[in-house]
Amino acid sequence: MSIPAERKTPSTGRAAEDPSFYQVEPVSFVRRGSRLQGRRADAWERVSDQFIIDPPRDRTDTSVAEGNVLDLETVYGRKAPLIVEIGSGLGEAVAHAAEENPEKNFLAVEVYRPGLAALMVRVENRELNNVRAVQANAPEALDKLLPEASAEEIWIFFSDPWHKIRHHKRRLIKENFLPKLERVLVPGGIIRLATDWSNYAEQMREIFDASDSFENLHPGNLAKEESNLTKVRRLGLEKDEQDPDFIDELGGWAPRFVGRTLTSFESKALKAGRLIFDLTYRKVS
Repeated sequence: MSIPAERKTPSTGRAAEDPSFYQVEPVSFVRRGSRLQGRRADAWERVSDQFIIDPPRDRTDTSVAEGNVLDLETVYGRKAPLIVEIGSGLGEAVAHAAEENPEKNFLAVEVYRPGLAALMVRVENRELNNVRAVQANAPEALDKLLPEASAEEIWIFFSDPWHKIRHHKRRLIKENFLPKLERVLVPGGIIRLATDWSNYAEQMREIFDASDSFENLHPGNLAKEESNLTKVRRLGLEKDEQDPDFIDELGGWAPRFVGRTLTSFESKALKAGRLIFDLTYRKVS
């Protein structure tokens, strides 16, 4: 939560002693209900102790206190390549990938407890042992929870695009987010992105292309007439002003990642006529 400029500094209590008590950056999510019911509540009761990481908190139930870096070999009971999904939603993508790749470890980072509970249902039903999850604000998880150079890949699929211009500051992918990804990825590690909102896709591409720490694995790919950006702008698919002369000269879009299962969210986007943008970058060693 961002702190309004007109709010006065408290004169007493922890907030007066520790200014970091307040969130400096606006978070990329809004608070939702955390009540669990039915199968989700039952699965949470049975398996959350085994699969949910619950780090010490210092502000909210999505914060991570300093000094709590995970010992991944202890957490998973083995040493294996780690893939982190930020914003795992209902757990469809990470559960599918974990089932298809039992030789890898997977960590789901999600702020909504019902989403994590839905993942627990999938973990239990599919008897997955290579998945762990944490309820945490992504920047804090990257800064405080994950060891440096610990993840082979980081996936960020369909993070909230915050459509309105005044809300763009809440988007997860910003310039100051890239060093957090860089710290956690191994040399040569991969970041995979996907969105169904063209303006956010352009922002992602611009930010990563401007970084010296990452390289696009598909430079110039799907440009001009093949670009979904060209199609969206020419047809005015996102209620923007239609521009029949628009051409995406840059491209750089990745083919759809074959390891990403078709989730309910992506299915709804496609049925609504939205186009999907994939990007893949590699951390420069």
